[in-house]
This record gives sequence, C-alpha cells and structure tokens, in this order.
Amino acid sequence: MDIKKIKAIIQSILFASGEPVSIDRISMALDIENPIIVKIMGILKDEFDKEESGLCIIRIDDKYQMCTKPVYSQYVRKAIDLRKNVPLSQAAMEVLAIVAYNQPVTKSFIEQVRGVDCSNIISNLSLRCLIEERGRLELPGKPILYGTTLNFLKCFGINSIDELPEICNQK
Repeated sequence: MDIKKIKAIIQSILFASGEPVSIDRISMALDIENPIIVKIMGILKDEFDKEESGLCIIRIDDKYQMCTKPVYSQYVRKAIDLRKNVPLSQAAMEVLAIVAYNQPVTKSFIEQVRGVDCSNIISNLSLRCLIEERGRLELPGKPILYGTTLNFLKCFGINSIDELPEICNQK
C-alpha cells in the first residue's frame, strides 16, 4: 500500500471516530507496525499544520484525534449553535489541580486539602468529562478514586500528565 493511501485511511479513521484513536488501533486496522504509523502520523500532522485547512491532528497521550483548528472555533460555534464554554470557577480549578497532581484521589482527600465540601464541584467536573472514576479504595465504604480524563488533556493542550507545570511553593 502506498503512503498516500495510508494517509487517506488514517484521516478517514480519525474523522469517523470523533474521539482520540490509539496508535495500536490504527496499526492493527492497517496491519502496519506502530513506529511506521507514528512517522506517518507526524507527516499528516505537519501537512495539516502547513496547509490552509480548517482541521488539525492533535496528539493526546498515545492517541491522535482530528479536530478543528482553534482559530476557526468561533465560526464552528456559530454555525452549529454551540454554547460558549463557561469558564471553570476558582474552586473548580483548585479541585481539578488537586486531582491532576495527586491522582488517583478520593473526595475526602480533596476536601481535606481544600477544607470544604466538594461534592458539587466533583459532580460538575465529572459532567464536563474533566475527571472520572478510576476505581475504588479497599476501605470501609469503598470510596471512589478520581483521576483526570483525555478530555482534560485536550482542554489544557497537553499530551500527558507529565507535562503539567511543576508546583512552586509560595511562602
């Protein structure tokens, strides 16, 4: 199979999925080794970045997704009547930071750090798909463990949790 056809197939997979797709899945679908897919994905990403396209390919952890370029978001929003994303409150950002830097964490851990009830904030962050349940602790009551999602990485423009900025201690 020639590279043009491989690129076209990958574009079709990413477009049809609408969600991040792992290298493993693409590799399996095309019956091509992962390193080759990674190289082709880099070429595709560069091509979309260079040309006057409204689309781009982003990498999130070990997955790739096709999406619209941020510069055109206002037009997309207007055309399909999307509500403008309401920014997160200071309290929600604090909870999100606690989860991101300490994951997996329980609600009680978050509340211990913040010193206040966080039930509503955790529910709202879950509804926005920024945090998700990652399992349960083997303690009485089996408290839920929370962690960040792929959507969190996408919203904050990072590829993995390892790219979070270091915490600076202020005195």
